[in-house]
Amino acid sequence: MGVTPTLPRFIRNRKQCVIYDGSYDNLTTFKLALYNSLAFIKAISNSASFGSSKLLQKIVGMNFGLPFLFFVLLLQLARAAEDPAEEIPAKIEEIFRLPRWADYYNPGRTYYSNPFYRSQYNGQVYVTDGYGQTRLAGSSSSRARALKVETNLPVPHITMCSGSTCGHNAHCTTIGNRPVCSCLKGYTGDALYNCVRAECLDSSECRGHLACKNQRCVDPCQGVCGSNAHCETRNHIPTCTCPPGYTGDPFQHCRHFNPEELCHPSPCGANTNCEVVNNIPTCKCQPGYHGSPIAGCRHECDSDSDCGHHHACIEFRCQNPCAQCGQNAECDLVQNHVPLCKCPRGYFGNPLSSCQPECTQHSDCPQSKPACFYNSCKNPCDGVCGVNANCELRNGITPVCSCPKEMTGDPFTMCRPFTKEDLCQPNPCGANAKCQPGYDRYNKERPVCTCHPGYIGDPITGCIRGECIDDNECPDHQACFEYKCQNPCRGQCGTNAVCNARKHVAVCTCLDGHNGDALSHCYRVEGSEVKVSGAYFCSTC
Repeated sequence: MGVTPTLPRFIRNRKQCVIYDGSYDNLTTFKLALYNSLAFIKAISNSASFGSSKLLQKIVGMNFGLPFLFFVLLLQLARAAEDPAEEIPAKIEEIFRLPRWADYYNPGRTYYSNPFYRSQYNGQVYVTDGYGQTRLAGSSSSRARALKVETNLPVPHITMCSGSTCGHNAHCTTIGNRPVCSCLKGYTGDALYNCVRAECLDSSECRGHLACKNQRCVDPCQGVCGSNAHCETRNHIPTCTCPPGYTGDPFQHCRHFNPEELCHPSPCGANTNCEVVNNIPTCKCQPGYHGSPIAGCRHECDSDSDCGHHHACIEFRCQNPCAQCGQNAECDLVQNHVPLCKCPRGYFGNPLSSCQPECTQHSDCPQSKPACFYNSCKNPCDGVCGVNANCELRNGITPVCSCPKEMTGDPFTMCRPFTKEDLCQPNPCGANAKCQPGYDRYNKERPVCTCHPGYIGDPITGCIRGECIDDNECPDHQACFEYKCQNPCRGQCGTNAVCNARKHVAVCTCLDGHNGDALSHCYRVEGSEVKVSGAYFCSTC
């Protein structure tokens, strides 16, 4: 190639070669090689060319390794051909930071004039001087020329970050005089080489069952829940639950569930019973106790003062003290927790012990009160019949009410003396008949029945409507007699007279050859002849 680079001024003005301790890390070693290469180029700057055999021999003589150092030299020389020599160290410093410690190599020092020499085993570096290739741990003459001191090498202020420091889509920041590369927001990857667009920035960019972790949509349930637990992702958030039939902490361990465990230990308070109902512990106060089964149950009362005025403390419970009354007894009122007991009507005895009935059957009762009603002896006629009525017992217990013979009325309300109007109450006559007070053959008052006008028949059994009420309802030659259409000639004419019916009326005329009053008597006229035609002849009229 035939190109010999011009070393930077700050190195060219020094009379010692600068080497760096390569024990820090790979980047420091790589940077050390670059600076040693520049220092080495200064030492052989008067050589013929890059391709001279002397230069290649020195390169091969260094123990950095031929392929690596050869690549470094090619890189440096190629950049030197394009950039000014003063910018070469700045280009290197954009990528690498100067180490805090440096070794100064001074060919003029001897072993004995170097009392501060300290050898290092790990991270040894190799240099090339006028004596040839040596190692820090090598000969005494080469060791004497190496001294580890705190570097105060004046270097120009350079900016650590540049456009080529970090990779694509990466951001470079300087922290503690060191460049720090990081991927841009929303990108991931190796910030020194290339950052690619991240799969997600937050969980909202992932599907509902995934969550954004390290800028990737992953299953958030992985490794979250405990053993035997079930994980379900809702809105990117994992939810751990124990499956049916299991219990425990779903984030630690789920175990088989025994419902009886819900009551052991009991979640209930004192004096309670715990029972599992539908997999839920249910607390109840024990018999004789009341209160909150969660906080604890207690006796309802310890004395009467713990109860209301109408209750008493009986067996630690506020109860109705009337229960202390005897058999069949009644309790009317409770005052100051004390019951007032008494036997009910018809019962006798001690109301605090027992009340017995007056009777249980009729035979237990006296003659004055022959009937046993509701365990009490009573007279069935008491208050049953009306005023002035008589009461008689039938079968000994059934009351029968009746009015006396000289009286009438309703025996269940009142009995009173008879009146004429009472003869027809109730009406003894038949239908279509009327009742009127009258007398019988013995001149005793009795009801008399007659048919209503226009009716005929037996008034005792019933009357029926007659054939007619007046003559107009009969034929012309008949008249209405006793509500029947009959011949009006019924003996109205006299002797030797005849009767003819005309317009419902009987017409009397004397016979031919007779004269006189046709209604009473007609006399025969001498020398006349009797002729009767179309008429009734009455010889006896």
